[in-house]
Amino acid sequence: MMDGIGIIGGSGLYLLDGFEDVREVTVETPFGPTSDVILVGRLGGRDLAFLPRHGRGHRYLPTEVPYRANVWALKSLGVSRIFSVSAVGSMKQEITLGTPVLVDQFIDRTVARPSTFFGNGIVGHVSMADPTCPALRGLLAQVATEAGVEVIQGGTYVCIEGPQFSSRAESFMYRQTGVDVIGMTNATEAKLAREAEICYATLAIPTDYDCWHESEEAVSVEAVIARLSLGIGRARSLILAAIARLDEAGPCRCHEALAGAVMTDPARIPAEAKVRLAPILGHRLP
Repeated sequence: MMDGIGIIGGSGLYLLDGFEDVREVTVETPFGPTSDVILVGRLGGRDLAFLPRHGRGHRYLPTEVPYRANVWALKSLGVSRIFSVSAVGSMKQEITLGTPVLVDQFIDRTVARPSTFFGNGIVGHVSMADPTCPALRGLLAQVATEAGVEVIQGGTYVCIEGPQFSSRAESFMYRQTGVDVIGMTNATEAKLAREAEICYATLAIPTDYDCWHESEEAVSVEAVIARLSLGIGRARSLILAAIARLDEAGPCRCHEALAGAVMTDPARIPAEAKVRLAPILGHRLP
């Protein structure tokens, strides 16, 4: 795959209509196995790799998802753009259930998962000031407007560790900070995608109001599943439309994220680290 598209499906999104010449690919990574085999094929005349974030059958907790393996594998397959879909809780009355939110900011509250490719002999720092790709996000907004599909353009996603849902005190605290949605996965993916110089866009599907809403029941697995189908259908249609018009996406600088990011003296970077990060950093190291 060259300049390929990756889709990371969350709860409820496992396949896409029109996916052709599909084959299963197992990628061995320095970070262990991926969440599942990667489905590689063609969609709309473009190379596509599809990966279910939690594995088929939803086997991985948010903390257990092998995020580094997933992003490393997609990068090694030639993926340069990732569309990510996930279920979230709405933290505002005006963000209605089932309406996709095109997230443009994250607050990361996770504490128990690795969220960088760096370490073990090599230090690097990338900018996360604008953590999702403006070009992909803008294209999704454009195709949504033209198709008459309601979306929320922009929003802050607070990423919690999980797997438990929030306490009411936590939910009220997050609302006071002004966040728009709450979830357990996408901030980690966004950080790793940025380090891999991959464009990354999130379609967050609100399925519940966490536990802050006075007239709604507190979030439960049953409520999430029951309300997911409408939003997933909208997300699928937007991704298909965006893929068909990917050449219309505006400019971005995601592919320059590692320029000047490595702090370690090249002479002191272990050979093992260079091998481990070859798909990520190989073009940036002497």
